Amino acid sequence: MFKKILIANRGEIAVRIIKACREMGVSTVAVFSDPDRNSLHVISADEALNIGPAPAIESYLNMGRILEAAKQTGAEAIHPGYGFLAENAGFVKRCEQEEIVFIGPNSKAMKLVGDKVRSRQTMEKAGIPIIPGMKSIPSAVEEYEREAQRIGYPVMVKASAGGGGKGMRIVQSQKELRAAIEAGRREAKSAFGDESVYLEKYIEEPRHVEFQVLADNYGHAVHLFERECSIQRRHQKIVEESPSQALDPELRVKMGETAKKVIQVSGYNNAGTVEFLLDKKKNFYFLEVNARLQVEHPVTEFITGIDLVHQQIEIAAGKKLSLTQDELEQQGHAIECRIYAEDPFNNFLPSAGKVLFLKEPSGPGIRHDCGIASGCDVPIYYDPIMAKLIVWSENRQMSCQRMIKALDDYVILGIQTTINFLKDVIAHPQFQAGETTTHYIEKYFARWEGKEKNEKSRMIAALASAFDSGSKPFGLRFAYDQNVVISPWQTLGKWRMGGGS
Repeated sequence: MFKKILIANRGEIAVRIIKACREMGVSTVAVFSDPDRNSLHVISADEALNIGPAPAIESYLNMGRILEAAKQTGAEAIHPGYGFLAENAGFVKRCEQEEIVFIGPNSKAMKLVGDKVRSRQTMEKAGIPIIPGMKSIPSAVEEYEREAQRIGYPVMVKASAGGGGKGMRIVQSQKELRAAIEAGRREAKSAFGDESVYLEKYIEEPRHVEFQVLADNYGHAVHLFERECSIQRRHQKIVEESPSQALDPELRVKMGETAKKVIQVSGYNNAGTVEFLLDKKKNFYFLEVNARLQVEHPVTEFITGIDLVHQQIEIAAGKKLSLTQDELEQQGHAIECRIYAEDPFNNFLPSAGKVLFLKEPSGPGIRHDCGIASGCDVPIYYDPIMAKLIVWSENRQMSCQRMIKALDDYVILGIQTTINFLKDVIAHPQFQAGETTTHYIEKYFARWEGKEKNEKSRMIAALASAFDSGSKPFGLRFAYDQNVVISPWQTLGKWRMGGGS
């Protein structure tokens, strides 16, 4: 087992990985950019190193600086989390060359599945159903136009080197295509360091169903069932659940076995997700492999009882997968809501600033994976996800009610968040009935206006403001500057000692 792991990421996923390492007795190294110097993941790790300024290309996407940090701290392995370098085959190759273990698939498998176009070619040859689309990356826009005519509008522009909705655009006609390709290239370059985009047929109102897989280094693979991820806004998942209401036992087995075949054909190892689109006639099509830990992995952990980060680390350390398909089963129902620093009253624009007050929901069957705390700053430079709220109960109806209550108890003040929006999404009759597709938000929430803040929220906001004095959130002696110490007392803001009588 590793003695020390560097986490090449930030926010809630970095905190999640740090907690798993601590449970396994493994020391951790956090890396951070200038605006993240006081972030929760930095404070939570055993060591922390500054790797550059705010732009991701100069910090979290800076391969050389991250590898240098691993060597400097003696980290034997790097966990990439999700996003940034998590699906970059070049980074995996450099880790292999530097003899630093990458906690994820090997570079050959990563290169195959990380390139969505090559992956589609391989799956088609293996007889796995794929969505009609491009099988190469052209250089000229005119070639995209010809391919779009062949595929038939509407088409989807997609980033070849990443996921998470980055670079995706729906194109209804040729006059929209050029602008969509240019915008997709810019976004893909910023998010993944690779501007390659391709086209595939846009399937209208499908369900988005993905299967979690684990594969060791010795050819053994299992799936840990499905997650329904159809609730999306701007092609970004915002609510996930398991089991899916669209799958019966027979279809679940068929899709699960197909997911394992995808992994075996790819020569894949470690944790990954095989994503499918499911049409109205229950036909499913291979979409892509996300070669990393997913944002929504806690849903699977709740319904299987398997810690996926522990499994990732053990597989990377060379252990054989002890799980068998026959012993795995789904128990109860789990739902996850992603909490974003976005303003739902203003077209969901990012909402940066200081978190004045945080009240986490708690109780039986409630899990909160969080990357913020009271006093933390939420920067403008990165993906605005702050936390994930996950609930579990014996059945879907009870899980829905538990999620609504948990969201009602959840308070974040100082910035705008999506909490109230998510509460309305879960409470809607169509969601309650399990009738969800990727058009759900567009269909039922295009004109969402929400509700005014209640008196209780205003009172809490006033109290939080009274305690805000620009102080730092936590105590930590930073690895980059041994003279800087932030005291926990500084987090209290304006205070004084009371005299006795």
